Amino acid sequence: MTILPDFRYIRPANVDEAVAALAGKPGAAIIAGATDLLPNLRRGLGEPSVLIDVSAVPALALVEETADGLRIGAGVKLAELALHPVVQRDFPVIVEGALAVAGPTHRAAATVGGNLCQDTRCHFYNQSEWWRSGNEYCLKYEGDRCHVAPKTARCFATYRGDLAPALMVLGAEAEVAGPKGRRKLPLAELFQDDGAAHLKLAADEVLVAVTVPNSAKGLVGSYAKIRIRDAIDFPLVGVAAALKRDGDKIGQIRVAITGSNPCPLPISTDGLEGQPWNEATARSLADRLNKTAKFQTTTTVGMRYRRRVLLASARRLVDDLWEKAV
Repeated sequence: MTILPDFRYIRPANVDEAVAALAGKPGAAIIAGATDLLPNLRRGLGEPSVLIDVSAVPALALVEETADGLRIGAGVKLAELALHPVVQRDFPVIVEGALAVAGPTHRAAATVGGNLCQDTRCHFYNQSEWWRSGNEYCLKYEGDRCHVAPKTARCFATYRGDLAPALMVLGAEAEVAGPKGRRKLPLAELFQDDGAAHLKLAADEVLVAVTVPNSAKGLVGSYAKIRIRDAIDFPLVGVAAALKRDGDKIGQIRVAITGSNPCPLPISTDGLEGQPWNEATARSLADRLNKTAKFQTTTTVGMRYRRRVLLASARRLVDDLWEKAV
């Protein structure tokens, strides 16, 4: 049995207090629902010196319409997000992404920020302490070698959040708070292609909210998740798409994926807009998916299968959206 590490517990009342609590505390971790962090700690993954619980920060739990668009606080519970009337009316792809996460009890506790900032996963990392010690640990934690790609000096642990691609195809923007104030950036720029350090957040920064711009209201979107079980499981691969038709041609199209790389990724759709959705454009999109998705042996399911279901799911998703967008 793994014993949880000793840590100090802080429960700030506002965002400024949360940022101040992070200052000068290397190894500190932000928690809210803790549905990702606590299972890792029970497996001996991580030894945070401080846990900063932001669940009591009212500003993080708001969903509000602003001049810039729909602002979703990082502390909003996934179950609440999926039931919000404005989200259901204007952005069903977000509802699908939220409802795809784990099971009902998890969604009642898990938050938007937690799902976006969750740890990457790998078959060689998400194991018990005795299993990992028997396999000489790994590059992501306590080891010096990646078991997925032993000849490389990087980690290929995979990002498997469901909300990120759904928000990316809507052009969502992240709001981050730190000691120098607040900054905004495209959600895709919150991540980087490194399984051991996939977030671009500084150690003293907190994700505050994401904003979906008003321009996204005209898009028809959906999210497809492939997993072994219909509930609980992380995605073997996930794909979100959103589009707008201009008669018989594509007016706008966005696609993003999860479960294949160390970070969620938008797919380049340059040149597809203004074209009809047909076999030629479908093949072009499939080529782009193939070039972007870098599957590795991070799960017990084969890489070839995951690639095939990604391509098939993306095609089916866009086919359905094309018909709905008429």
